[in-house]
Amino acid sequence: MPDSLPSNACCGAQIIRWAHELAEHTDTPGVMTRTYLTPAHHGAAAQLAEWMCAAGMSVRRDMAGNVIGRYEGETANAPTLLTGSHFDSVRNGGIYDGNLGILLPIACIQQWHTAGRRFPFALEVIGFAEEEGVRFKATLLGSRAAAGTFDMKVLDNLDETGLSMRDVMVASGFHAAGLSKAAYAPESILAFVEVHIEQGPVLLNEQLALGVVTTISGASRFMVEVKGLAGHAGTVPMNMRRDAAMAAAEIGLYIEQRCQGIAGLVGTVGQLNIPNGAANVVPGEAIFSIDIRAGDDAIRHSAVADVLAKIDAVAQARKVAIQVKKTHEAASAPCARWLQQQLAAAIDACDIPVRHLPSGAGHDAMAMAAITDMAMLFVRCGNGGISHHPDEIMSAEDAALAARAFRHFVENFKK
Repeated sequence: MPDSLPSNACCGAQIIRWAHELAEHTDTPGVMTRTYLTPAHHGAAAQLAEWMCAAGMSVRRDMAGNVIGRYEGETANAPTLLTGSHFDSVRNGGIYDGNLGILLPIACIQQWHTAGRRFPFALEVIGFAEEEGVRFKATLLGSRAAAGTFDMKVLDNLDETGLSMRDVMVASGFHAAGLSKAAYAPESILAFVEVHIEQGPVLLNEQLALGVVTTISGASRFMVEVKGLAGHAGTVPMNMRRDAAMAAAEIGLYIEQRCQGIAGLVGTVGQLNIPNGAANVVPGEAIFSIDIRAGDDAIRHSAVADVLAKIDAVAQARKVAIQVKKTHEAASAPCARWLQQQLAAAIDACDIPVRHLPSGAGHDAMAMAAITDMAMLFVRCGNGGISHHPDEIMSAEDAALAARAFRHFVENFKK
């Protein structure tokens, strides 16, 4: 199937159209919010299954709620090349995050099916049911089930209404006892490749449509509570203050300074709250988050150790009590070099420069790395690279180019 087929442009337009149609399945009308096992989530799953069937795939849904379309190979029981991404969303998010990595392969398989083309391997497109962790505060549920690393303890997590994940799954027809059957046998898999919008500005700023991911950054996250002593803003001398807010600010500025100038290392204080704060009160309490990421785990661990040491020093110097709670820890996940090379060849075949770049965001490919080699193809997004936001956009032209690269990758795939 040559890349010069006029269906390239049609494919891009179809992917964009499907993304908008899928966005109609939302928990909140007019806002892109689709959380695990809500009616909107089930509606999106049904829609994906319908498109997969129309594209020539057999479809099943596992006990995690993943929607899986299989396009058979030239022979029965052929090994499988896996692809896919997630179809849940953050609250008030965008319509391409995750969804692109499901819709694009379906569109490509539809073209192969129409042309009667099969491969020495089967293709499976996985719509992972949950990646974001919004409803039950546990991430990568779908891909961890597929990888056989699902943490059964999270079944007792509660949503905002007090319902447990376990009970919600049972009500949806999914049972924890069957989760082990969702896991793939590693020997049956050739690789996992995920297509995803970049969720950042690098490709956009360099005027490149596509990029090859080198590694998915590991991450350490903490919630920090600072206890000082509240006091009147006019009567407590500066040298006698135990100001919780200024302690938090000093730590935040240190995080910014410590993570500057080191490639791939980033540190963020995304939440900073002063409970019951007032303009004329020295803050007695502050609560803030820390998120430190890097593609190299040793670099990340070094930065985390320095930040924790700084927290101890600030607590002692400012005479405040600081409690640190780790909320998340994930190791980095390098993309397989042999898959990077084949993705690079696919981009080169599209007559555009090959750009390698890390992913600072987590993805389902991280979980799949537990059972197979994985890689990622990044696609440019607009509006300064904004994502997890209603202003997240991408063009039909970039979708078509990404589909062309993905087709070249699959058609020339070698293990």
